[in-house]
Amino acid sequence: MFNKKKFQNHWLFNYEKRHLKNDFSAGLIVAIMLIPQGMAYSMLAGLPPVIGLYASTIPLIIYALLGSSKQLAVGPVAMVSLLVLSGVSTMAEPGSGEYISLVLLLSLMVGVIQLSMGLLRLGFVVNFLSHAVISGFTSAAALIIGLSQLKNLIGVDLAGQKNIFIIMSDAVTRISEINWTTFAIGIGSILLLVIFKKKAPQFPAPLVVVVASTLLVYFFKLEERGVSIIKDVPDGLPALSVPAFNMDSVMALLPIALTISFVGFMESIAVAKAIASKEKYKVDSNQELTGLGAANIVGSFFSASPVTGGFSRTAVNYQAGAKSGLASIITAVLIMITLLFFTGLFYYLPNAVLAAIIMVAVFGLINVKEAKHLFRIKKSDGWILVLTFVATLVTGIESGILIGAGAALLLFIWNSAYPHTAVLGYVQEEGVYRNVKRYPEALEHTDTLIFRMDASLYFANFAFMEEKIRNILGDRPEVTKVILDFSGVNRMDGVAVDELEKLIDEYDEAGVHIHLAQVKGPVRDLLERASWEEKYGERITHPQVKEAVSY
Repeated sequence: MFNKKKFQNHWLFNYEKRHLKNDFSAGLIVAIMLIPQGMAYSMLAGLPPVIGLYASTIPLIIYALLGSSKQLAVGPVAMVSLLVLSGVSTMAEPGSGEYISLVLLLSLMVGVIQLSMGLLRLGFVVNFLSHAVISGFTSAAALIIGLSQLKNLIGVDLAGQKNIFIIMSDAVTRISEINWTTFAIGIGSILLLVIFKKKAPQFPAPLVVVVASTLLVYFFKLEERGVSIIKDVPDGLPALSVPAFNMDSVMALLPIALTISFVGFMESIAVAKAIASKEKYKVDSNQELTGLGAANIVGSFFSASPVTGGFSRTAVNYQAGAKSGLASIITAVLIMITLLFFTGLFYYLPNAVLAAIIMVAVFGLINVKEAKHLFRIKKSDGWILVLTFVATLVTGIESGILIGAGAALLLFIWNSAYPHTAVLGYVQEEGVYRNVKRYPEALEHTDTLIFRMDASLYFANFAFMEEKIRNILGDRPEVTKVILDFSGVNRMDGVAVDELEKLIDEYDEAGVHIHLAQVKGPVRDLLERASWEEKYGERITHPQVKEAVSY
């Protein structure tokens, strides 16, 4: 299935020893960053923190060997963690054995979906999720993720895991119950993380915050003052196990598995392509799906939650000098060593610090500039972003992205059913035919209508074009010739061919002759198969509008 010829450009077959120092340095830095992040995102997903460490080992190695990106840092991410909680918490209590079992099954399902799409070369499918939808969804999800950690930041068990309105309302009514020691640790951690992020983005600030807060709790016994801590983190590597397979569970998890597969891949491919363009190499979307799918499948057998490529970690990996997937393998090995020997060091780690790490990471995903940009260049895309954002906040994660994607698809269908059209006139200074609305000086022929359709013709928009032509001819009874400028028509379907033929024949009987100009090759081939050249001759083969006018 995977041969050397197919992966001849893969880093594994072309590794240069001079890159080893950079890869080791990047692998070490990402490992230092990923250990607290992995635990935090696992907690966000309703899982024990150690599951996040498991997800930061085997899946990283599998992706590094099979993926096409040299710098993509795979592992647990906030968005996927929230989706896991959103989908699985309706079926089992977060943290319970049944819940963990369902999450491992979900990892397997996500992997199978992504691997199948990669092998079937279906990477293009994710292109149907528009950038406006993804941006609106990401911003809303970031807000939900951040506020879902408010309970750990203030030390109060708030109602509403995924509903920000309930969370905020409960926080206000229970403000007197805040554990101020926990709150001080959380706010202090946020401030340090933000400062380091701005002043020294390559510095492993999460590790500093984790070490400092753990020592603070240990020496001052802050857990006795109500500060919630991680406590025992199991040591040792994850054992090989088979996810519990149940058809009822599979059907119940399928919607969230599809959502994670698409959203996770979108996040991953976006950052992978951004880095690849800087490094002047290509990322294969289908190979990325294959790599991520295999990583999730194998990971599910080693107690790993779903993984994908992360924005912040990939940026750090790249800035730290990573030259190949070896950096990710080094990261995985270092985390394995941590699992074997150092998990006891996390006993006194405050949950408020993990909440701070999550909040700082996700609030940076709220993109107000993108909304302003879309409203400035195309308001309809801006409204799609706003709709997706509001729908995600009000109705939830899964339904929010579906509503946004559905609205974007309806907008696309509307635009294709009612495309731009133009009546053309002759601009003497340029010697060309232009849209008379944009060029008021363009001269129209009294007895000739020149009409341009700026879209492919198919069953859903032909009636629109026909109505436009009929309305214009109704206002201009002196017209005896209609020239259809097909320079903007890239394709036609069979229905449009039949309907256009009926229209030509109808107007022929009325003494109005329809001509076609600038017909493109694929459309001309279709008309030839419909025997139009035999029936209409040179009327449909005019190379330019000028020739059709003077015919």
